[in-house]
Amino acid sequence: MKALTKTEFRFDGQQSVYHGKVRDVYDINGDLLVMVATDRISAFDVILPKGIPYKGQVLNQIAAKFLDATKDICPNWKLDTPDPMVTVGLKCEGFRVEMIIRSILTGSAWREYEKGNREICGITLPEGMKENERFPEPIITPTTKADEGHDMNISKEEIIAQGLVSADDYEIMEDYTRRLFARGQEIAAKQGLILVDTKYEFGKRDGKVYLIDEIHTPDSSRYFYAEGYEEKLAKGEPQRQLSKEFVRRWLMDHGFMNEPGQIMPEITDEYAESVSERYIELYENITGEKFDKAVCEGDIAARIEENVKKYLDRR
Repeated sequence: MKALTKTEFRFDGQQSVYHGKVRDVYDINGDLLVMVATDRISAFDVILPKGIPYKGQVLNQIAAKFLDATKDICPNWKLDTPDPMVTVGLKCEGFRVEMIIRSILTGSAWREYEKGNREICGITLPEGMKENERFPEPIITPTTKADEGHDMNISKEEIIAQGLVSADDYEIMEDYTRRLFARGQEIAAKQGLILVDTKYEFGKRDGKVYLIDEIHTPDSSRYFYAEGYEEKLAKGEPQRQLSKEFVRRWLMDHGFMNEPGQIMPEITDEYAESVSERYIELYENITGEKFDKAVCEGDIAARIEENVKKYLDRR
């Protein structure tokens, strides 16, 4: 099975390229961004050594679908998807924070809660909560956006005091975050899912705040199956979920959380294929649509380059 783990394109008007953990972003004339969702996969802030076939297509197509489904709530950067693994959009000046919103105590928040911590990003959490229990209302727990290493939790007050985001812009981002999340939860409920938590990134262009990057994908979000949620919560059983958490769990079971001295376990072809199947399952459950694998007889990068160049030539 083929996977795209690296790109080195040269497009007309290209000013720079940024290689992120998963996406490679090409700046075109300082005005457009060509964002390629590769098949790289990251966990615990490290890129795993093997790509996951079709993962980039899954992420790109879910993000595109939800960007279109929420553009009435706030402006977003997307213009078009000239290839199954590519979105082209407006270049915005990104804020150096990520807006994370949580409706259920799970994941990293639960791991901190279990240690006895009762405050996250300046928000005091109720005593006596159980893993996977709903918060009285969704909470926003921002993090700093790190180019390398770990993103760090930060409070609204610290963000404003440090000048990372102005008070006015933060208010807009907070409002958009709650409304986008509510829409995401509505869409998920129709598919028999619970949108548990997610992250949004925002930027600014011509004085206006835009939603940028991905939205409601399994890399940026966590979904539970609604059926059986209450019963499993009452029994203290793990929830059936759709997210990247299963990869994190596999790594933890193999003694890896990217801590000093830990060695990345081997990612076999068989395991990579099983992760690919899980991502396709995620796509079909989240969107309610069958996943059509992009046909590529030759090189994936060559197909992307041809499709993007055709798109840019038309503009």
